Amino acid sequence: MDAAVLRSVPLFAELSEHDRERIAMWADEIDVPEGKELATEGDFAYEFFVILDGTASVSHGGEVVAELGPDDYFGEIGLLESERRTATVTASSPLRAIVIFGPQFRHLEREMPELAQQIRTAIRERINR
Repeated sequence: MDAAVLRSVPLFAELSEHDRERIAMWADEIDVPEGKELATEGDFAYEFFVILDGTASVSHGGEVVAELGPDDYFGEIGLLESERRTATVTASSPLRAIVIFGPQFRHLEREMPELAQQIRTAIRERINR
């Protein structure tokens, strides 16, 4: 993936160019059709996603609980906290996203503690909702 794309993503914008280049090596950019399920509640978690363009619906227990759009991310709770998906996320429009697989995401967490702290803060906020 092109590290320049990461400059425009708030989650990665404050990182050094060197760190963004490292993340770009671990990440892929994907196109997802409308209706595609990206995460299924209860399944094992394997990826972390950041939406670049498009929208996705988040449902828990079959009920829509949130709508996601550009710059929103998901998948971190399953990777870092529970091992399983806590919600189902479905593309509600065609979308473009960054995906980082679990082993690379855990490496990112170890190598970039400031970013990891930011993500863990978001986890606590989501769990408390």
